Amino acid sequence: MAMKTVQKLSESSNGITLSLLATALLSLLVSFAVQAEQSKVFGNYTVHYSVFTTDNLTPSVAKQYNIPRSKKRALLNVSVLKKSADGSSKPSKAIIRGTTTNLNQQLRELELREISEKGAIYYIAETPVDHAEILKYKLDVTPQGEKTTYTLSFQEQFYID
Repeated sequence: MAMKTVQKLSESSNGITLSLLATALLSLLVSFAVQAEQSKVFGNYTVHYSVFTTDNLTPSVAKQYNIPRSKKRALLNVSVLKKSADGSSKPSKAIIRGTTTNLNQQLRELELREISEKGAIYYIAETPVDHAEILKYKLDVTPQGEKTTYTLSFQEQFYID
C-alpha cells in the first residue's frame, strides 16, 4: 500500500512538474511574441512598431536601404494600417515624428524615412545605442488625410555585448 502511495505521489509530482514546465515555456513564448509584435490601436488605425539592432539585418537588406550593420545601431520600424469597412486592413501613409530619450535625459530627434515596396508602407529610423542602454521612444503619428495626431511611447533596452 505504501509503495502504491509513493508511486502515485511520484506520478502526481511529475505531472505537476510537467505542467509547471509547460506553463513556463508558454509564458516565455508569449513574451517573445509580445516583443516581436508591438502595436497600438487608435480608432481605425493600428500602428505597428519594432526596434532591433542593425546587425540583425541581412547584408543584402542593409545594402539595399543604406543601413550600416552594427550591434551599436538600433533600427526603428513603424507601419500604419487602416481598418476598412469590410474589416480588412490596408497600409496607410503617415507623417511620423519621433524622439528618443536616454536615462540621462538626452533627447535625440529621429529622422524617419518612408519605404514603399510590394504594397507595404513603413518608416524607418536609426539611432546609436550602447550596451544596456535604455531608450524611451515617443512617436507622433498623423495618418494621411487625418487631422488627429496619435502619440505612442515605449522603451527598449539594448544588450550588445
